Amino acid sequence: MDPKLVEVTQLFSRFKAAFARNDFDTSVSLLSQLKVLLTKFPSLPPSFQQTPNAVEELKIARDIYEHAVVLSVKIEDQDAFERDFCQLKPYYMDTCGIIPQSPEEYPILGLNLLRLLVQNRIAEFHTELELLPVNALENACIKHAVELEQSFMEGAYNRVLSARQAVPHETYVYFMDLLAKTVRDELAGCSEKGYDYMSITEAKQMLMFSSDQELHEYITEEHPEWEIKDGCVFFQKAKETQPCKEIPSLQVINQTLSYARELERIV
Repeated sequence: MDPKLVEVTQLFSRFKAAFARNDFDTSVSLLSQLKVLLTKFPSLPPSFQQTPNAVEELKIARDIYEHAVVLSVKIEDQDAFERDFCQLKPYYMDTCGIIPQSPEEYPILGLNLLRLLVQNRIAEFHTELELLPVNALENACIKHAVELEQSFMEGAYNRVLSARQAVPHETYVYFMDLLAKTVRDELAGCSEKGYDYMSITEAKQMLMFSSDQELHEYITEEHPEWEIKDGCVFFQKAKETQPCKEIPSLQVINQTLSYARELERIV
């Protein structure tokens, strides 16, 4: 076997051992070394040179980047996730017929769709979805992300939050928690605008918490301006702290009339 391939294989074994015992600092350090070593393989993207060890090099490189993506989720680093996924993507899109499909392909593609949804990058979400083959939509991981996006767009926030209990892969929990927070913040903002106060029971139901303790913790951490007393959550205090903006009605009327005169001249 090629000495460079042997070196990468041995280092990757050390990386996987550190990863398995949740030693993420060591994993990150070893991953950086692995990425440097991979640059010495001419068979990898974008060159794809035909070499005697091309298949083995492509397979181990793909495996390394798949682990890198999962590691970025474990350490909650979304920037690293995006970088590693971009490096991994050519192995899914451009190596068909060269190496067999990875069993982690659809879970990671679904994970990326979920990340785009959490970051509210809906246009990119649909672009990535269009790149997938039709049969990919039947995969549980891809279907999970698609159904979440549909629920989110429909405003069916209860379905979004309940989906956290039925994630198709353990790595999805991190992004689902972020999505749940986004949904609760949206609901909290709407409640604050629409009501002066509501009972703790109603607030708990509205924000989909299972206990009063969870509601109290959320208010303390995210909305300290809300006031809890007499079994109710009062939003009025938050409203009073927001300055009212006066609409310059006279200025708006004058500008509108000016536009109308200009249009009349043009016609």
